[in-house]
Amino acid sequence: MIEPTLQLQYVPQFFVKQRITMMVNRYEIVEVNPDGSEGRLFAVAQQKRMAMREQVTFFSDDSRSVPLFGFRARQAIDLAASYDVTSADGTLLGSFQKDFANSLLRSSFHLRGPGFEAYGQERNAALALVRRFIDLPLPLHFDFTDRATGTPVLTSERQFSLRDRYTVSVPDQRIDFRLAASMAVGLDALMQR
Repeated sequence: MIEPTLQLQYVPQFFVKQRITMMVNRYEIVEVNPDGSEGRLFAVAQQKRMAMREQVTFFSDDSRSVPLFGFRARQAIDLAASYDVTSADGTLLGSFQKDFANSLLRSSFHLRGPGFEAYGQERNAALALVRRFIDLPLPLHFDFTDRATGTPVLTSERQFSLRDRYTVSVPDQRIDFRLAASMAVGLDALMQR
């Protein structure tokens, strides 16, 4: 279990929007206003190019000069890859890991943070199978539940649009925004390979 080391940053709902670029995955993490519209920009994420180990860094804005947090694979090559989520100063905030065996039919992940362990997988098993054989922008919804109680802790729902756009809801206040944003971006960035 991961010990709490920093003040929790809780955000109940946000959008993840993928930017269209030629060589790199780039994402915007945006606030959801009370009326459901887009609010302020929380962070810009960029996948590190040509890295031996998968790495995504979240920055305060488009200048990408102030890193806020990020995630990085523990090993260079691993079918059940584990990723550590850290603050800008390197403090561990949590982790997530692909469940390789269950992901053969339905993509599945373990999510861990201070005081909780959760498990998430694609919501629709039939669509998960179809998605493996047909490259169409099908819905890609994930539901994460607490392993101890079975209660929902995080959902990520892809909206139909030209570029990937997700609505991420975090009903569990134990989940730090930085961990939730990392998991949400990881679902898109890691599933596209």
